[in-house]
Amino acid sequence: MTTTSYILPDFVSQCPYQLRVSPLNEVVAHNTEKWVLNMVDFDEKTLESFLETRGGSLAGYSYPDADEFHLQVASNFMEWLFCFDDYSDKCTKDEARILGDSVIQCFRDPRAFQSDVPVCKLAKDFACRLLQSAGPRCMRRFADTIESYMISVTEQARDRDEDITPDMESYISLRRETGALPSSFVLIEFAAGLDLPDEVIEHPLIRSMEMATNDWTAWTNDVLSYHKECAIGDTHNIVAVIMNERKVDLQTAMDQAGDLCHDCIKKFEEDRQALPSWGPDIDRQVQLYVQGLQDWIVGALHWSFVSKRYFGVNGEEMKKNRAVNLLPKIEEQIQAADK
Repeated sequence: MTTTSYILPDFVSQCPYQLRVSPLNEVVAHNTEKWVLNMVDFDEKTLESFLETRGGSLAGYSYPDADEFHLQVASNFMEWLFCFDDYSDKCTKDEARILGDSVIQCFRDPRAFQSDVPVCKLAKDFACRLLQSAGPRCMRRFADTIESYMISVTEQARDRDEDITPDMESYISLRRETGALPSSFVLIEFAAGLDLPDEVIEHPLIRSMEMATNDWTAWTNDVLSYHKECAIGDTHNIVAVIMNERKVDLQTAMDQAGDLCHDCIKKFEEDRQALPSWGPDIDRQVQLYVQGLQDWIVGALHWSFVSKRYFGVNGEEMKKNRAVNLLPKIEEQIQAADK
């Protein structure tokens, strides 16, 4: 029997944290839209997707305590990520590698970087403003995470070119980079004005909390976007990987993905309780950083139902009843249109 619908895991109940949204979010997100539209000439279909996604508004859910300047920079980065993701999804492996090399160069030396590619021009503008107020450690960490992100995008393009569904271990490792969440976590420091020493940010428990936040955010996104990715045959998704590796049906894979996400919350809390002390000043900064990770966990989840990127105008309904219908495959839509 062909499966045409499924029930989402109850992520809202799984997530124990209070949602906080910046009061500056609408103004900042609107400014971000204008920033992109002033620099990129979208075709009609891409413009519609851009306006529905409102990627810049994710910043207000993820950095709720940031002042207007820092929130604007974070908002620009969120919007750039969605633009880059949509652009790179159409790239071959070789095209993705060339594009990635340009972006890496941009974030290593933004003032000297030049490009006519719209997503690269956006990256330069954003990177120059980040450079204005980010400390050297923050900027170095950000550039390092961007480089890892670009490498992962090329690997994802290779899998797409060769129609590869990765095994679970390979997928989890790659997915921790393809969402660019490590870069977003660096912006927690930037937005809060933190200056955490390397030995603190690289502590195993801090890294473990980042990983739990990354996995939760990436995997919940996989689950919530599965119906769209399935329609285009994209197997870079935790649900598709579970189905392929464990030979289970769609609903079982959804439920198992939900269990994996729930484990992330439990791991995050276990690590929080085990954090050591580094002294009053560093402990205060660590507390703010951990709060920032927590804001990402809850903020990205709720934003996914507010944005029209995944469920159109039905986000609030989906949050409540969680029943999703699969979309027709793109090939089927094309065949139907040709009849």
